[in-house]
Amino acid sequence: MPRLDDVRSYHREDALQRGINPRDVDLLLSDLLGKPLSWLIAYGETPVDPKPLEELLARRYGGEPLQYIRRRTEFYSREYYVDDRVLIPRPETEILVDIALERAPRGGSVIDIGSGSGCIAITIECERPDLHVFSVDASVEALAVSSLNRARLGSRAHFAASDLLASVDAQFDVIASNPPYVPLREYEELAVEVRIHEPRIALTPGPDGLEIVERILDEASTHLRPQGCIVLEVGYGQEQPMRALAEAKRYAVDAFLPDLAGIPRVVVLSAHAQ
Repeated sequence: MPRLDDVRSYHREDALQRGINPRDVDLLLSDLLGKPLSWLIAYGETPVDPKPLEELLARRYGGEPLQYIRRRTEFYSREYYVDDRVLIPRPETEILVDIALERAPRGGSVIDIGSGSGCIAITIECERPDLHVFSVDASVEALAVSSLNRARLGSRAHFAASDLLASVDAQFDVIASNPPYVPLREYEELAVEVRIHEPRIALTPGPDGLEIVERILDEASTHLRPQGCIVLEVGYGQEQPMRALAEAKRYAVDAFLPDLAGIPRVVVLSAHAQ
């Protein structure tokens, strides 16, 4: 049986040649052996069977995201279970969470539209236990994942099935959402690991990318408290269309925050502009 050092060295080089981060090899080895990354280096003489690793790497080289293979990812310093029923949480969505936490009044209520993994609602509730946090999703499969994460992380956030706000009968201080916003033509050009493996419904709503956002703004008018706000994540090149849509729907744009790449990513809208 080959040594861990040899297996690791061979597959790290192979991954690099295939354009895959060699760290993926280490993470998968760490999972398989049940040991931390530091152990892999310290105990390189350990005999290991390379076949389980090769099976996982075959999936990775086929385009399956590492997070789905490992069945977990990190968001806001917490570990979430993920699989192909839900979108993999992205770092830029943490900006949306930051703003929701900042804008929500003490003891207020927040609703997250599009639960997915549950990362937005669960994070907000865990960071601000004073808040009443709700989350809805049209996908029962996605709600199964968010409910699992709710239990794993000990959250008190409430999850329910609803097509946007159609089944909701309440008003909120903050309405937050990371809706599907990729225009259809851009979706068709996405990397294989996103386009083939992540749920299409969570990525693209149609030709212009703002179809779901428009519906949210229409439905939010009866669900937003007078001093409340809407916090939405949007995509590259959507700042001006988003501003125009907000004006047409009579919302004021309070802020447009960039992500780490400088792309306007999160828009904050106030209740109906006067």
